Amino acid sequence: MQKEFTRPLEEPIDSDSNVFSVLQDRVHRKGDLPLIQYRSKQGWCTMTAKEVQDKVVDLSKGLIARGIKPGDSVAIISHTRWEWTVLDLAIMSIGAVTVPVYETDSPAQIRRILNDSHVVMAFLEDEEMKTKVDLVRSQCAYLDDVYVISRGALTTMTAYGNGVSEEDFQSRVAAVRGDDLATIVYTSGSTGSPKGIELSHGNIIFTIRSGIQAVPDICLGPDRRLLLCLPLAHAFARCLQYFAIGTDLVLGLTGSIKNLLQDMQTFKPTFILAVPRVFEKIFNAASQKAGTGTRGRIFLDAVKVARQWSRIQQEGGSVPMALRAKHVMYTGTVYEPIQEALGGNVQYGISGGAPLDDGIAHFFNGIGIPLLEGYGMTETMGPVAVNPTEGYRIGTIGLPMPGITVAIDEEGELCIKGPDVCLGYHNHPEITTRQIRDGWLMTGDLGSIDDQGFIQLTGRRKEIIITAGGKNISPAVLETAVQSSPVISQCMVIGDRRPFIAALITLNLDEANRWLQSEGAEPVGSMTEAVANPIIRTEVERAVDAANAQVSQAESIRRFRILDEDFTQEDGLLTPTYKPRRKDVMERYRDLIDKEIYTGTSTDSPRLPVR
Repeated sequence: MQKEFTRPLEEPIDSDSNVFSVLQDRVHRKGDLPLIQYRSKQGWCTMTAKEVQDKVVDLSKGLIARGIKPGDSVAIISHTRWEWTVLDLAIMSIGAVTVPVYETDSPAQIRRILNDSHVVMAFLEDEEMKTKVDLVRSQCAYLDDVYVISRGALTTMTAYGNGVSEEDFQSRVAAVRGDDLATIVYTSGSTGSPKGIELSHGNIIFTIRSGIQAVPDICLGPDRRLLLCLPLAHAFARCLQYFAIGTDLVLGLTGSIKNLLQDMQTFKPTFILAVPRVFEKIFNAASQKAGTGTRGRIFLDAVKVARQWSRIQQEGGSVPMALRAKHVMYTGTVYEPIQEALGGNVQYGISGGAPLDDGIAHFFNGIGIPLLEGYGMTETMGPVAVNPTEGYRIGTIGLPMPGITVAIDEEGELCIKGPDVCLGYHNHPEITTRQIRDGWLMTGDLGSIDDQGFIQLTGRRKEIIITAGGKNISPAVLETAVQSSPVISQCMVIGDRRPFIAALITLNLDEANRWLQSEGAEPVGSMTEAVANPIIRTEVERAVDAANAQVSQAESIRRFRILDEDFTQEDGLLTPTYKPRRKDVMERYRDLIDKEIYTGTSTDSPRLPVR
């Protein structure tokens, strides 16, 4: 290894216990206080820690009654909701294995996962999910029981458990140890076919306890509240679910990102976890609300002041008096209203899943809501690095979690070693041998580590573009910058073995119309109209030019094409964390790329018309 850095534990962590013990500890500490809150038609409903535990025990007994044995796989296919959480805990508590499936997965994807992990029982959210499973149920060799949550599945399972004694339940719980398999989580497959990651109870326990040592002021103490909107099938979101149970946090669960701002205003979180696209949407919503004219100019200046203040703060310098005065002025007129729109109590945001644009990070930092960028993998059950609340550094993914060693190998790849590293890849020993070497998990990400242990990512090995001229380019910087535009949904940079760099760009029709109206222009009625709209085209040009200003000429986007459709999870072009599935996108638009972007061109050709 070129360089290694270990962040020591502040106190030892005993990982030889099971996930149910984390819930038991919460009940012992704060049993009568809220643990979970969820949205209903009447507003936010509350479940105490004791009520959650009672439901978990009842469901566990039902699973035992239905013949679920230690090691059996049970799937959950549902949006984020409280039933997901208690089912997950119930399955793992008795030594069975939770297999989460994204609610957006196709029937074919569901069949593959259920067969690969030998799922014997599945819990489905509603009739839509049941229809998907019904299409392939006859092809699922191990699947016996299917229960639908909206049809009263939890009530049914609880009734089954009435005949199971407390002693039988406790004996099953006591037999579950830290090195036992807890869950098989399938990767989103952004760079290939999804693989099942085997994670143990000990992996989960360590991540919870290490997280507490990393950011205690976020999760310990009175009135700590986390709002979770990401799908619980994703390892990062699910890890934060366990983290909330193991700390003092009240866990707010919402199944839709569409109502996030309204949910934040009523739930009033003290910190939020989201992917960068969510923070970009919040910023764009504030910008569009300001509109044009005097209010728009004031907002733009307030953004500039916030970013300037943040950069000086990050450099450890002294803020000039004039800038300080403007910052104080905008705090009351611009910054505090944005904070109130987020519920008024947000102290920190944690961003992960994709690179965070520096401009967005500096803006939020400048208005008093630091976005602590972190990093994790499905293979580590969530975060392995996060910025500290004191001394955080924008542009890095922070320090390794306590008890974890990070390193950069001879080829510049980030490697991880620690008790959070998974057991292996399900049914793929050859991948396990290749990806986990002498205890080191090979992440596939390129980066550097400074002397204080802060990690900076520079690209991803599988996504590095090597142009025909031999230039190595990481697309992440360009894509992140372009996507900061309020009208742009996705940007995917291309150019591997090609003469120059190009990009495929998609629009968000709703956001584009809001932006048009904020600019005093008429909205458009369709995606086709949006692509042809000269105002939108000019904004896309601006975003591309701004991104190109961050890189050398050889790395810049020479041509781009705005597509008349967005990438979606439903069409298989987008992962649940809003990252394009590069291989699938390339296949879908192969003719456009070959015949329109790269036909009869040279590296000096002007950009294609934006249409």
